[in-house]
Amino acid sequence: MADILFDIVNHKRVEIAAARAALPLEQLQLMVTPLMNLPVPSMSKALSRSRSGIIAEFKRKSPSKGWIHEDAQVEDVTALYQAGGASAISILTDEKYFGGCDDFISRARACGVTIPVLYKNFIIDEYQLYQARLCGASAVLLIAACLTFEECRSLMDKAHALGLEVLLEMHSESELAYAELNPDMCGINNRNLGTFVTEVSNSFRMAQLLPDDAVKVSESGISDPDTVRQLREAGFRGFLIGEQFMKHEHPGEALKQFIEAL
Repeated sequence: MADILFDIVNHKRVEIAAARAALPLEQLQLMVTPLMNLPVPSMSKALSRSRSGIIAEFKRKSPSKGWIHEDAQVEDVTALYQAGGASAISILTDEKYFGGCDDFISRARACGVTIPVLYKNFIIDEYQLYQARLCGASAVLLIAACLTFEECRSLMDKAHALGLEVLLEMHSESELAYAELNPDMCGINNRNLGTFVTEVSNSFRMAQLLPDDAVKVSESGISDPDTVRQLREAGFRGFLIGEQFMKHEHPGEALKQFIEAL
């Protein structure tokens, strides 16, 4: 099977080059500067304090499933996610593969979303961190499989300098060394980003290998409250769920019912 992550990262490089040509980094930095004094809600603290730990994701499309909910409106879904008890919201901002954009976060904030928002993309360049800060994100996703150790360290330092927290995503034992960078949150992706095959057992297997004091987040493939309860017992405090909610006509109601079942 083709390596989907390889294709996504290669296309991301083309996207970034085009964005830099249209809006140079120096101009983007000037746009972000006035925002630096504005408070950013902490995603790691929200997860640590929450009884549910649900990170509800706005995800209209995926490379493996195609369109999940093409006509979903970010204002409607994210407002109801917040009202329904989500601890944080994840918003896909990749356009080609996930049908997202940075403006989705801006629109969520404009409609009154105040809880932490994760900028979920394939970040390989500091330019994207400034884009995340500009649109109103609280945290960014860094994926170990996309980055060398030093690239990850550099991007994490830059994210923190911009007031953003980092959810560092790992998938296998070979990536556990990245946890030494002390990210704000350690994510375990249950989905193989090369094949997009999902196994929740990956989180249970990896949990005991992470630092005891890490804010652990299980990502992908979670479809029932019992799994969340079991993952919490294994030490996880965050549970990123997207397709389980977005495949419903009313994702916000699906989230509310899920949390009530917890």
